[in-house]
Amino acid sequence: EAAVLFQQEPVGLALAAACAIAATLAAEQALAGRDPFSRRDGWRSHGQFTRRFVLEFAGERHEALLAYGRDGGLRLAVAGEDAPLTFEAGADGLDLRWGTRRVRARVDALGEALHVFTPQGAARVVLIDQLAHAGEGESEGGRLTAPMPGKVVSFAVKAGDAVKKGQALAVMEAMKMEHTIA
Repeated sequence: EAAVLFQQEPVGLALAAACAIAATLAAEQALAGRDPFSRRDGWRSHGQFTRRFVLEFAGERHEALLAYGRDGGLRLAVAGEDAPLTFEAGADGLDLRWGTRRVRARVDALGEALHVFTPQGAARVVLIDQLAHAGEGESEGGRLTAPMPGKVVSFAVKAGDAVKKGQALAVMEAMKMEHTIA
């Protein structure tokens, strides 16, 4: 009976991800101060901003897209579902509305894992911060991850060239500065 007892997923990817993302946004909003530079509401002067969340659920990687509207509204797309997202965070949990769903959830963080508890059951979601893990591996398996978003302006080597550890590979422009990628 192990499969019946332990392999059930009553919450599902979409709702678990919505709860985890709402809890993350609530925690970020709690860090905002009175000055406009500490705002964490996704405001941009030109158009809509879309934030990408990479998450792990039930041993598989998934992606969620959160769109910040100019009116302050949020729209979440995950697991084939796309709907407006609203939430209120309180001392006893989150009151979440996502599309036609409304749920009272509690989200507890343990390391990078977020444990989501709802009336339907519990689920575990890991939100993966790709910038936080960009430089961890000795070898990235044929790919190079930039430490911040930017634009590659020149390459110092060609495909197939032999390179040494620490050698300059490319120059990236970010935040009006040039950064050498070694």
